[in-house]
Amino acid sequence: MREETAENGDRPLRTGWTTGATATAAAMAAAYQVLADRTLERVHLSLPKNREADLDVHDCRLITPGVCAEAGLIKDAGDDPDATHGARVWVRLTLTEAPGVVFRAGAGVGTVTRAGLALAIGEPAINPVPRRMIDEHLARVAAELGHTGGFDVTVGVDDGEAIAQRTMNARLGILGGLSILGTTGIVRPFSCAAYIASIHQSIDVARANGRAHVAACTGATSENAIQTHYGLPDMALIEMGDFAGAVLKYLRRNPLPQLSLVGGFGKFSKLATGRLDLHSRRGGVDFDFLAELCADGGATLQAAVRASNTSLEALSHAGEAGIDLDRRVAERAWEVAAGYLPPSSALEVWVIDKPGRLLARAGRLDVSLADLVRG
Repeated sequence: MREETAENGDRPLRTGWTTGATATAAAMAAAYQVLADRTLERVHLSLPKNREADLDVHDCRLITPGVCAEAGLIKDAGDDPDATHGARVWVRLTLTEAPGVVFRAGAGVGTVTRAGLALAIGEPAINPVPRRMIDEHLARVAAELGHTGGFDVTVGVDDGEAIAQRTMNARLGILGGLSILGTTGIVRPFSCAAYIASIHQSIDVARANGRAHVAACTGATSENAIQTHYGLPDMALIEMGDFAGAVLKYLRRNPLPQLSLVGGFGKFSKLATGRLDLHSRRGGVDFDFLAELCADGGATLQAAVRASNTSLEALSHAGEAGIDLDRRVAERAWEVAAGYLPPSSALEVWVIDKPGRLLARAGRLDVSLADLVRG
């Protein structure tokens, strides 16, 4: 039965299946086709954490009798806004005499071109957990049907190269298509686990490729601003979105010498209060907090700030009264962020406006540090 999670109005949100689980089901369907000439309509999977799933097979065909077959499934991400939802994930499976599984990237699946990921350079971007799932399920099919050899497994995704342009793969050094992902087999609606995993991977790739300075940014405008200022390569830009906590907590455990946090006034006013998830679903701008920062401007200013409809209106009121509210927000945000980082990490916080102009900066970087991570 499909697991259900958070409510969406009166209807529960549906969970979905990862690309890793989908590819595993395709591999099993292809194996039954080539080994037993059985065309399955549905495949039963044993997922990590003792879960199970039944996935519908979209298509399956025998390419060479007794040698090769191909099966495809339509990726179902449930109610999660997953870029791969609705894509056809397919596996072309060829029997081999030697035991074991060899993985290959088919059309639409990328290849690793940079260090820092869980896979070696040159490997198809099929992550370790999906590889293990495919290996284990094919071993069961082989034992059931008496196959003593192994499998050559090519995984592909229809239109995967185009879909990958909507992901962070190119920045991570995964070129030519998508990654086959998944640690549990299940996609939880709006869990953001994949996004946070991409943030962690981006930091790992930057470190592995010798970057001492990374810039974590809330969006494209902030990225452009910091990249123009420092001349940073794309590899050093971490697209954190609303997940400041994912960056700070990961760098606390896996520090780098220098971090720039860059974002708009409204989002960083939330960080300044100690909130690490900056999305509006976690709450809006705290105008009482902004008013407290304007205490030396008098009661009239504080009342105007509390009554503001937007953070920019509050900033405007403060500016008219001669209060550098943007600087005070930057300083408070710096204090919050610095509390998560080790003393060895230099930190700066940039607060920018909508066009990307610098409003305020708190903290500083160590300009004496080389641009390479020192071993």
